[in-house]
Amino acid sequence: MQILTPHVYWAQRHAEIFLRVELSDAKNLDISLHQNNTLHFRALGHGAKGDNEYKFSLEFLEPVKPEIDHRSTQRQVDIKIRKQRERWWDRLTLQEKKPLFLAPDFDRWLDESDAETELQAQEEQKISKINVESRVREDPYLGLKKGYLFMYNLVQFLGFSWIFVNMTVRLFILGQDSFYDTFHTTADMMYFCQILAVFEVVNPLLGLVKTGLYPAMIQVAGRNVVLFVIFGCLEEMQSKPIVFFVFYAWSSIEIFRYPFYMLACISTEWKLLTWLRYNLWIPLYPLGVISEAVAVIQSLPIFDETRLFSLPLPGFSGRSVSFSYTLQIYLVLMFLGLFVNFRHLYKQRQRRYRCRKRKTH
Repeated sequence: MQILTPHVYWAQRHAEIFLRVELSDAKNLDISLHQNNTLHFRALGHGAKGDNEYKFSLEFLEPVKPEIDHRSTQRQVDIKIRKQRERWWDRLTLQEKKPLFLAPDFDRWLDESDAETELQAQEEQKISKINVESRVREDPYLGLKKGYLFMYNLVQFLGFSWIFVNMTVRLFILGQDSFYDTFHTTADMMYFCQILAVFEVVNPLLGLVKTGLYPAMIQVAGRNVVLFVIFGCLEEMQSKPIVFFVFYAWSSIEIFRYPFYMLACISTEWKLLTWLRYNLWIPLYPLGVISEAVAVIQSLPIFDETRLFSLPLPGFSGRSVSFSYTLQIYLVLMFLGLFVNFRHLYKQRQRRYRCRKRKTH
């Protein structure tokens, strides 16, 4: 089979070279750029001499980038090559004499002054687009919202830090004896933090944060049931060691979660804190739920004995349904909630590290 040269048309911009190869139904394309800055083209297709193998080589005037973009259609092969330096070339090839198969692509051809005008117009369009987008997206209350979220996370961080430090110090000083008076020494601060945690449901409802509403509702409601109903209403539960483990698990999670969100409000990241935020919950969150479940199980006989919150049965004198049955149903829902929240947190972790990998690459 005879080897022929196709007709090649070229044009340039300050940053790019455009080649149009007159070869229809091109197959077995082989386009490569060698170290001596020479482009090699080889393909089977229908050109000026019918169906044949066509090839050509071009040694460029100046260095170009190794990446080659090409697109083959039924009529031609389009090639785009980027220059190493964004500047106007006097000619395409290193040799002064133009190859016979090469001609200007007048459909794309621009003089240097015209190309500069086009480049300036593109820059003005980009700047105009950025300005329009910034005006559309600008929120007049953005500073106020960030200030509120920063203060909320700061207060919660300080509250849970106080609980965590208090419990840790007492544990080192008193040992196991500190288990039995955890509620009496930290309950007031835990009440304050958990009441304030209701805003974690309010914030996504108001659009202040983009986190999921249902995971926040599950966590806040679940903790408040344990704190206000199980521990707060039953004095018998307040001196049990399980209070220590529940409070310690909660505070261990929050002393890393709240400062992470606090720094995010001011567009600041601490890598160690980010790692702790997205990894520490994996062991701590299930341990916290298991501790809560143990507290609920320990409270069941107390509710049966005291008949607290029992539901009277109409028509049955002195008969009532113990609140412990409600708590048994709640135990099932608790582990369903664990599954929902665990999946939510795992997806957050995946998105976070996927974004970081994209930025790295």
